[in-house]
Amino acid sequence: MARAGHYDRADDIDLVAALGVRTVRYPILWERIERGEPGGRPWEWTDERMTHLRRVGVEPIVGLMHHGSGPMNTSLLDDDFPERLAAFAGRVAQRYPWVTHFTPVNEPLTTARFSALYGIWYPHARDDRLFLRALLNQIRATRLAMEAIRRVSPGACLVQTEDLGRTHSTAALAAQAKFENERRWLTFDLLAGRVTREHALWRYMLRSDIGADEVSRAVADGCPPDLIGVNHYVTSERWLDERLERYPAHTHGGNRRQRYADVEAVRARPDGVAGPAALLSEAWERYRIPIAVTEAHLGCTREQQMRWLHEVWEAAHAARDAGADVRAVTAWAILGAHDWSSLVTRERGEYEPGVFDTRAPSPRATALAVMSRALVADGRYDHPTLAEPGWWRHPDRLTYHTDAPAAPTLAPVRGRSAPARVRPLLITGGNGTLGSAFTRLSAVRGLSCIALSRVDLDVCDPRAVARALADTGAWAVVNAAGYVRVDDAERDQEACRRANVGGAVTLARACEARGLPFATFSSDLVFDGRKDTPYVESDRVAPLGVYGASKAEAECCVLEAAPHALVVRTAWFFGPWDEWNFITRSLRSIACDIPVDLPDDLVVSPTYVPHLVDATLDLLLDAERGVWHLANDGGASVADIVRRAARDAGLDASLVRGCPSSELGFAARRPARSRLASERGAVMPSIDRALGAFLAACRWDRETPGVLTPDGCAEPALAL
Repeated sequence: MARAGHYDRADDIDLVAALGVRTVRYPILWERIERGEPGGRPWEWTDERMTHLRRVGVEPIVGLMHHGSGPMNTSLLDDDFPERLAAFAGRVAQRYPWVTHFTPVNEPLTTARFSALYGIWYPHARDDRLFLRALLNQIRATRLAMEAIRRVSPGACLVQTEDLGRTHSTAALAAQAKFENERRWLTFDLLAGRVTREHALWRYMLRSDIGADEVSRAVADGCPPDLIGVNHYVTSERWLDERLERYPAHTHGGNRRQRYADVEAVRARPDGVAGPAALLSEAWERYRIPIAVTEAHLGCTREQQMRWLHEVWEAAHAARDAGADVRAVTAWAILGAHDWSSLVTRERGEYEPGVFDTRAPSPRATALAVMSRALVADGRYDHPTLAEPGWWRHPDRLTYHTDAPAAPTLAPVRGRSAPARVRPLLITGGNGTLGSAFTRLSAVRGLSCIALSRVDLDVCDPRAVARALADTGAWAVVNAAGYVRVDDAERDQEACRRANVGGAVTLARACEARGLPFATFSSDLVFDGRKDTPYVESDRVAPLGVYGASKAEAECCVLEAAPHALVVRTAWFFGPWDEWNFITRSLRSIACDIPVDLPDDLVVSPTYVPHLVDATLDLLLDAERGVWHLANDGGASVADIVRRAARDAGLDASLVRGCPSSELGFAARRPARSRLASERGAVMPSIDRALGAFLAACRWDRETPGVLTPDGCAEPALAL
């Protein structure tokens, strides 16, 4: 909430309402209100937001504790934890008596597992008894909280959420899998009063020194949910395997009798996972209580996010058609997620956009916003990328050794709206550094593409372009073609302008006429370098050379011909598949103890090509238009950047000799300072992360010093 900036923006609620959404899970967090002081202080902010929600007609499902332990002076294991949370719940109900839906504790079982069984979250216990005690405390807290709330609002409903997955295993671990598949229901079983002496886990509780009196104290007469909230992720389904040698050490664990690896089933089980439709039906058959999908999120690229939301949406309809009372699907998380890749145990600055991307000055709608709006309006959404399966349906999803081959690629869920025909992304300049990267990464992302070289397509020929669009049935075009030899352009102005202006404008016009998304690329060389701070999109262009002038003209002409086009300014490429970029060439020389002369008077923003490609594809899917700056954050002089890369690679950075650019024989003038930043959204990672990713993606051939080879890749493509 804080890192997404929501505490400082009241109009986020208007964005939710504008989607057509009429119900939202919304926190009034116990630890934020009280902060160690019973009664609390910061009600003013909450009062304002709750009033705002009511004014725009959005009903909140109020959450009081979300993967936490309450204020700093409490713990999930404290005897008075339930009573304290219940007292807080009563104050919330009194303050907002019009609220009818509550989730006092989000995912009690999951929170207890990670806090008191796995030791990952506070209070960092690793004990079955403490795990069960933490769970029972949360169940008692939920029951007492609802009693306090219903004293104020007798008709208030309990929306109880829990992560719902399934455990799969080898035959040798069938008993452990059976145990875990019973344990996953404990939150709902306890609230429904089903945990009696006949329950499958009763003996486990007794062995863990949890007696009937403790269960009775927590459950009493029960507090059945009015709505079961199913939170489901691809990784919620697990695979247990006793063959430890097949898996990295950090996945190893066990019970008192067996050692085994615990990994994501989607990455290890050839037959794949059960999936959300099966799990929703299981929950309905077990409880016959209305269901909502209360979390459905996947941290990945944009088209995969769309495919996952589509699959969950169709699963909800399939379960409903089969007789389950499924009420809703939540498009989570609306403002994205921060550092969940480390289970919020480390601040790595890793952000996954959701329905909105908060890295912009104000939350920027992503493709998920368009999708959500359509689903709200008529329950259907169609996009060309939905014709292809999500990564969890591909055979190459398996990252661990298995005895059996993966199941063949499963078709995407068709349901109500997924298109039946696969349409490709068309990439021009397919043989160049950028075009090759788009082709490679589109395949990684599961995006069908057709890459055309200069021989295949003259991008300056309107008829040829029209024919290519018709023949391929492309749904979008990325123009990676162009003249890139900056110094040669000073002597070859006509060829430079034809490729960079004529080709880009021809493609833009053709795409605009057909209503197709179009992206093309510009350069930091459109600027003169006189600005002391990084250039942003609205800064005036003033190129110093022919190449920069061609790019500046192309920008203007493309946006005039196609106002919906995306124009990406970028600079100083480097990547693992191009051995001619400035970092790779320099590191190769340094590894052979050969000094390199690099300009120390050109301050630039280098761009890691895989980051550029991913960001461009996301923006294209988001239907972004106009000029965007995409370069890794944190530029420096060319010499300093290579020194940093050399140090990170364990090489002698002193072999980088800084010199004035005037001594390097450049025919074209370069701007002295051409760092790029974005006033539209900081969607690119830092240069430190870029260099780390670059070096991790490459390996040094120790037998042939000085050769940098892409790890596991084919021969590097030459620059265009």
